[in-house]
Amino acid sequence: MFTFKNFNIADWFSFYRIVAVPLLILLIILDERLIFTCFLMVSYLTDAIDGYLARKLKITSARGSQLDSFGDQLTLVMGLIGLFYFEVEFIKSNISIIIIVLSPYIAQMILAYYKYGKATAFHTYLAKLSAVLQGVFILWALFLEPNYVLFYMMIVFGLLETIEEIILIFMYDEWVSDVKGLYWASKDKRRLNKKKSK
Repeated sequence: MFTFKNFNIADWFSFYRIVAVPLLILLIILDERLIFTCFLMVSYLTDAIDGYLARKLKITSARGSQLDSFGDQLTLVMGLIGLFYFEVEFIKSNISIIIIVLSPYIAQMILAYYKYGKATAFHTYLAKLSAVLQGVFILWALFLEPNYVLFYMMIVFGLLETIEEIILIFMYDEWVSDVKGLYWASKDKRRLNKKKSK
């Protein structure tokens, strides 16, 4: 049974990113760009902390991975909403590229929910790198101004990460967490054992 008492310290850092969403929305409505960006930065920092704590304290779990992924998705969405509101001209001038990148990401989300009934939580190395680049670009853009070098880096690695996620969805018949990447997936006993048992 799900209760808040079952949350460990890493889960609470992930949970912060979820409960911070209403506050971030309010700050956008109030047009508080700097305060919004500061709280968004805290959300990105908790993303770095929760995974480290889970591994260090050996408290990783499927629930924690799913909570972490949900928090990551909400943080990315809030960062993009912040960009759409505070940097509207930049968004307008790059809307075609943004749509090209978001389309496969949305397709990947639909595919995951269709196959597993929930979002993926593979947490690959490429996904982590992509998340860092997203966070750096969005925070840089909101604190200072959009940087095109960071923008294109985020676009390229975001596309690569999404393609990898889609391939992994086809590789795994059942939901799993913490897959480092395609190379490791090809040797993953969780996947191979399922195939042998068929």
